[in-house]
Amino acid sequence: MTNKPDFAARSLSRRDFVAAGAAGYALATGPVSAEAIHTESEGLDVGPATIAVAGGEMPGYFARPQGAKRPPVVLVAMEVFGLHEYIRDVVRRLGQLGAFAVAPDYYFRSGVDLTKIPEIAQLMPVVNAKPDVELLADLDATVAWAKQQGGDVDRLGIVGFCRGGRSVWEYCAASPAPKAGVAFYGSLVDPDAQKARWPKSPLDLAGEMKAPVLGLYGEADQSIALAQVEEMRARLAAAGKTAEFHVYPGAPHGFHADYRPSYRKDAAEDGWRRMAGWFRRHGVLT
Repeated sequence: MTNKPDFAARSLSRRDFVAAGAAGYALATGPVSAEAIHTESEGLDVGPATIAVAGGEMPGYFARPQGAKRPPVVLVAMEVFGLHEYIRDVVRRLGQLGAFAVAPDYYFRSGVDLTKIPEIAQLMPVVNAKPDVELLADLDATVAWAKQQGGDVDRLGIVGFCRGGRSVWEYCAASPAPKAGVAFYGSLVDPDAQKARWPKSPLDLAGEMKAPVLGLYGEADQSIALAQVEEMRARLAAAGKTAEFHVYPGAPHGFHADYRPSYRKDAAEDGWRRMAGWFRRHGVLT
């Protein structure tokens, strides 16, 4: 498995570059699809978060139902493209489901705004420099922040997309805090070159899972082989861990990302329903 992005980089015209940036989407993803979803914040408290972590204050974005007392907390682990509009919209969607959702911008220490990097080749070295030990500490800090804000972290969930999907597997193995996780096309085998920063891949951690995880994958994913998904399924079963997988026929990597050409509406909507049902089944959402 290579450490390449999940779709081919495309050059941006000046018009596309400006339009994507003005809409708050990652520039490296190319032109924004007309199908990009916008979730209103009516009935929600939404806004920026400032989370104390080692090395500074980590920015984030949150949404929670107005007036809710101790709402369940759901962490949103972002893609490599930064805390852009798609991720913020996912946070609002979760807020509309009754969650106190928060997406931490855990690449902030680089000093680079990932949403404004137009070239994949410039972006990947920044995100690949993030060590797992720091990532896990940042997620712990986000949970602590949400608790301070009145969230019920005894009903903690985590959902992630692409690299964030990998973060779901890693966090559910490392921390006893989550009650459930959902990984949208999260990588399962890490590149050998990342071993120093990422000691164990999700596949290596199957026997250490502390929370039930739902894995949602695409049959036509060119970066995650179905054999790896089946191997993960087998290892989790052998270890007696609670997990489920669903593979969408013909769906590519990034099928939930409604702002990109990889979006597949039927798979994305079904995956979202399965995610909500998984969180309800395991006591995160009501």
